[in-house]
Amino acid sequence: MVKVYTIASGKGGTGKTTVSVNLGTMLAKLGKETYLMDADIGMANVGLILGLQDVPVTLHEILAGKNNIDEGIYTGPAGLKVIPSGISLQGFQQADPDKIRDVLSEIIKRCDFLLIDAPAGISKDGVVPLAAADEVILVVNPELSSIVDALKTKILTEVVGGRVLGTIVNRVDPDKSEVIAKKMEKVLGVKVIGIIPEDANVRRASAVRTPIVIKFPDSIASKAIKKIASDMIGVAYTDETTQAKSREGFIERFSKALFKKKSEK
Repeated sequence: MVKVYTIASGKGGTGKTTVSVNLGTMLAKLGKETYLMDADIGMANVGLILGLQDVPVTLHEILAGKNNIDEGIYTGPAGLKVIPSGISLQGFQQADPDKIRDVLSEIIKRCDFLLIDAPAGISKDGVVPLAAADEVILVVNPELSSIVDALKTKILTEVVGGRVLGTIVNRVDPDKSEVIAKKMEKVLGVKVIGIIPEDANVRRASAVRTPIVIKFPDSIASKAIKKIASDMIGVAYTDETTQAKSREGFIERFSKALFKKKSEK
């Protein structure tokens, strides 16, 4: 059964698009046919993050009726299918946001997961993604302005008939994650489905336009994103790094025990 999630935030700068790109990439890495659509037709960033800013057909052209959906789908990291939005003002002016539902209806026939990167803030263009998804995931930072705006987005989602699955708290001090999670759940009234720690590797990966889950798979942010993705598809999260260290530790202990017995002889 296809699951459609809109990734939203009350304000810009929360890392919403970066989370969308990496979560989509991780779902694809875990073997799920995953599509990511940039529904922020006014301030698109998915294409910029993935180096697709110069592609000939974007969601702008599709919504303007100039091209069909197949011409605007591109293959990204790990096989993630990406429908970027354009970055030109002219394309934005010609795009008809009311046609987004038609695009969604076509895409859901093809995938296991569809992630929609919604516009930040509260606007007419942002209402359709909130209402059309099965569930909305809020990306919020542990700061007052982000929390307040996320709460507004939650209320708007409920007003238009949508449902908030939970929130992903991004850029968190690892030492304060548990305390922050409890506060977020109390203030927003929804569960925290994931906490992504502050990680300098996110910026390093972004600089080379590669998702952190591909560029730095063993980083703390990548592990957090993998756990969220694993939970979304209902499989147990496994930390390969920990498993590898455990295997190395076993081999080391076995070798020491073996050599110790030989030396005793």
